[in-house]
Amino acid sequence: MYAAPVLRGNAFPLLLAAALAWAPPASPQSASPSPATTATAAKPRPSAAPRVVDAVSTLGAWVASIHGTASVRISEADTGNAWAELQPGLALNPASNMKVLTAAATLARLGSEYRFSTGLYGEIQAGKVDPLVLRGQGDPSLSSADLWQLGRALRNLGVTEVGSILVDQSRFDDQFVPPAFEQQPDEWAGFRAPVSAVALERNAVTLQVLPTKAGEPARVWFDPPGMVSIDGSIETQRPGSREAIQLSMEPRPDALVAHIGGHVAEGLPRMRFDRRMDDPRRAPGLALAAILPDCGVRVQGAVALGGGDVKPRLVFHESAPLSQLLVELGKNSDNFYAEMLFKALGAELGTTPAKSQDGARAVLAWLSEIGLGSLDTRVENGSGLFDANRVSARALTGVLEHVYRNPALYPEFLAQLAIGGVDGTLRNRFRKLSPKRSVRAKTGTLSAAIGLSGYVLSPNGRAPIAFSFLINQIEGHAGEARQKIDQVVEAIVRTRAEK
Repeated sequence: MYAAPVLRGNAFPLLLAAALAWAPPASPQSASPSPATTATAAKPRPSAAPRVVDAVSTLGAWVASIHGTASVRISEADTGNAWAELQPGLALNPASNMKVLTAAATLARLGSEYRFSTGLYGEIQAGKVDPLVLRGQGDPSLSSADLWQLGRALRNLGVTEVGSILVDQSRFDDQFVPPAFEQQPDEWAGFRAPVSAVALERNAVTLQVLPTKAGEPARVWFDPPGMVSIDGSIETQRPGSREAIQLSMEPRPDALVAHIGGHVAEGLPRMRFDRRMDDPRRAPGLALAAILPDCGVRVQGAVALGGGDVKPRLVFHESAPLSQLLVELGKNSDNFYAEMLFKALGAELGTTPAKSQDGARAVLAWLSEIGLGSLDTRVENGSGLFDANRVSARALTGVLEHVYRNPALYPEFLAQLAIGGVDGTLRNRFRKLSPKRSVRAKTGTLSAAIGLSGYVLSPNGRAPIAFSFLINQIEGHAGEARQKIDQVVEAIVRTRAEK
């Protein structure tokens, strides 16, 4: 995740003596209580894990000292029995821990083997197709290489010419900017990419810069091809010179224009700079128009939107199964994948064109079905980016418990989580625990919201421990928050090895 505007709202300083509670065994299907009831103190039972209770107490005292808010729950995944809690029902901004809900609900609703299809549609008449329609279901992984395969397959059918190319985006609505993403409208980084039913290369473009000889312009181009017009140039200077590249994007009604400038040193390797698309809807068609001639297919017409009434399918491409796509959510915290799956979930379960709100309704309905519905839970987008969603630690651990108990969900869900000290967003955390590979979790980071939710696996074959840490109102203290959370997780690991 990347930094976002400060989370607004009234501070809720934690009174540790009133907030740290030992919860009696409870069903994860119970609805989240209000913050007022979860802040009531309860003396830890003798059977509690004292090391973990003490670690949570230390975390709570630190959060109180910086006037933050926290929701914490640590429980046995098989029974739901809590080891320690800190305002578990308090719904906070989960940051990218929202992807726990998106991944679990999508996996439960669509199944691990679900695949997205993208195809070319039209009628062949004397080796020509006019119009040629590019249509998709919301595949977040569609690449330029996939369009090349479609182009070659089209040529193998005997097609040598196409007229116009139409991009059928009708499976999703035209609101391609996900909810809350408008909070940073001038951010051009790829993490804020829009979504569309046919989306190529994560709806982002990459400026490639290759130095030539000193005094000559560097070679510059954009991938995928055909999407961006270039204004300006980049000079190649003598070896050893410092590079300074300027790149700004300007959306225009008929094109996305990249204004470039600056200089690079001779002898440097190729450099890459990623930027999101502005309006992604025609972009895959523009790329296809640039690719088809190299496949032996001439393009005679323009690229436009439409083609929903064209039915004959000529060739198609299928994505990897959902279980593999989810790795981008759990391990890599990819916002684009999350928002695409979120909207595709709405399309599969509702009417089309699908809206992000349809994805939100699908996630909330699934939470209610498994007994985790709560008026305090707010779902607006699927990635957790910006200040949008509200979820409690009780809801998140409830999902983790439910997933663990369901053999149709648990193996694939566990596999997509980052492994502490090994990969994904946890590769630099829990390094001492990497040989055990015992920490599997989803991180979350915004400027004022930190989260970590997942499992501690048991070395003795027992059920894992589910945990969720959500801390808000901590701008400027993110590093400390992660350190404090990691100390609690390490206490869980040591305790689980003994119990």
